[in-house]
Amino acid sequence: MYIVVEGEDPGFDIFVNGHALARNEDALEKLALRLGVKPLLEFFSADENSMALLLEEGAGDPEWAKTLPPPQWFSPTEGLTTIRMLLASLRESPVELGSETIPVLRELEEYERVLLKTEMRSLRWQLAVSWK
Repeated sequence: MYIVVEGEDPGFDIFVNGHALARNEDALEKLALRLGVKPLLEFFSADENSMALLLEEGAGDPEWAKTLPPPQWFSPTEGLTTIRMLLASLRESPVELGSETIPVLRELEEYERVLLKTEMRSLRWQLAVSWK
């Protein structure tokens, strides 16, 4: 799971490692719902380019990809709300995800840094996925 920022070049590094978040997505979704915030995958959107990459990786159905709605872009403020609630909860209860808690915390902190820069530049973002 990685962040895409709207536009050609946002002017800052948007690289995030989303492997631990992807591995723990189900547990994080349940935690987000318990906390009353939008789960991370609700920020997912795909444009034709990202769908082409997914299809190259063997994920998705080419026919379904043709019917995709236009990509959605989200407010970084809304994403930060989810990220910060998840961070606070996992810091308060570090056994929530067992041995995965520390890697998930690190990745959530990376997401927070990128979304803060996105917000400072008044840009929008979306979550994308890669199956590799």
